[in-house]
Amino acid sequence: MNDIAILLISLGIILAGAEIFVNGVEWLGHKLNLSEGAVGSVLAAVGTALPETIIPVIAILFGNGGGTGHEIGIGAILGAPLMLSTLAMFVTGAAVVIFRGRRIHGLKVRADFSSMSRDLGFFLVVFMLALGCGLIPESLRFIKVLVALLLVGGYGWYVVTMVSQERDIESDDQLPACYFARKHCPPSLAVVLIQVLFALVLIVLGANMFVNSITELALLYAVPAFVLSIIIAPIATELPEKFNSIIWVSREKDTLALGNITGAMVFQGSVIPALGIALTEWRLTGGALLSGALAILSSAFLLWQLRRNAYISGISLLFSGLFYVLFITAVFQGWIR
Repeated sequence: MNDIAILLISLGIILAGAEIFVNGVEWLGHKLNLSEGAVGSVLAAVGTALPETIIPVIAILFGNGGGTGHEIGIGAILGAPLMLSTLAMFVTGAAVVIFRGRRIHGLKVRADFSSMSRDLGFFLVVFMLALGCGLIPESLRFIKVLVALLLVGGYGWYVVTMVSQERDIESDDQLPACYFARKHCPPSLAVVLIQVLFALVLIVLGANMFVNSITELALLYAVPAFVLSIIIAPIATELPEKFNSIIWVSREKDTLALGNITGAMVFQGSVIPALGIALTEWRLTGGALLSGALAILSSAFLLWQLRRNAYISGISLLFSGLFYVLFITAVFQGWIR
């Protein structure tokens, strides 16, 4: 009962942190004169990716001598892109359907075409590189190191490309009042930064509480370490992205809503696997490769529809959830251990 109570409290903390973060990061983008694509895909994505970034790093560096610790770390690294490309997209699609009555475009998700295409295309390239690296024998360690450097360098290029986009002036008219400076609009950059950092602290605290309570419950049922890390931890730590996207979808800020997810996919598919490649032997099992393949298939499907129609429908986002169902089915059938 204590774990269940902590679960509910942690969800409330994450939700409050997400709301404060959404407001703060929009003002931060305004202050830095960044486009909505850069705000969603870089600032929001990296900020809310902190919980799922911390877990594999701690597991790998402070795990039990490279055994279970490395197993949990690799599972968490691969689980994040899977959850983002399937479950997070499904939740966003559900939000589009629920809020369709208040949205001008109804079920159509009108996100920035170039940013979305770049995010999904870049993710497919870097994540396939990361998965392919798991098939390279440890005797060719230097190749793995080169791939890790390539992934980090590629993400650096991606960030530079995103922040160089021109800001849409019309988006400034839709900015709500800054929560930490309601009577002083526009707020100072210092106030905005304090609000964003405060929100991140809430998000990390809530995610940590959620993961700990979920872990305690899962251990009662003797869930294997890899399965625990690739299912339980990512579901908990991806909650900030899901909550942020729901909030933005309800306000018809689709570029921010989907950019928050696809930008996190780029970060989780490049920089974090690079850490795993550098700090572990990065030997991927069949189950790990299957989870990665499902993330790639879901992302490729969305990119295909985006380039065919110049938009993504809420129904297509719901369809992404089927790839997660396939993954869960594989787990319960014993194909992933």
